[in-house]
Amino acid sequence: MTEIRYVKKEDEQFWFSLDSHLSKAVFEEKVRTGSGYVLLLDGNPIGLLRYSLFWDNTPFCNMLFVDGEYQRKGYGRQLMEFWENEMKKQGYAMLLTSTQADETAQHFYRKLGYKDCGSLIIDIPRFAQPMEIFFIKEV
Repeated sequence: MTEIRYVKKEDEQFWFSLDSHLSKAVFEEKVRTGSGYVLLLDGNPIGLLRYSLFWDNTPFCNMLFVDGEYQRKGYGRQLMEFWENEMKKQGYAMLLTSTQADETAQHFYRKLGYKDCGSLIIDIPRFAQPMEIFFIKEV
């Protein structure tokens, strides 16, 4: 049985086992503001989603991650649909997310109804990465 709930302080160890891009201070902010979710399967955490507000007014899914052995089983879709519904309840009508062009997540987002809406190229040597593709969806 799956459950999705807001991230709690006691999720810290699990969270950082999947998300190495977040500082401890920002993790604590996610807990305080409720801008992160944990997906549990039979009471055990297996996935997470965190978001922020792009332009301070548009929800942007910064990270969606499901632990390896649970990928491609519908859990990522559950997290996204939960987040989309939560954002709609809060009065938002448009959502954004992104992924690197070399990642397969782009196909996942398109299957969920997200449309390509631009890209970002970071070519500063110290920060260089594959092109980031942005996606948009009306809810």
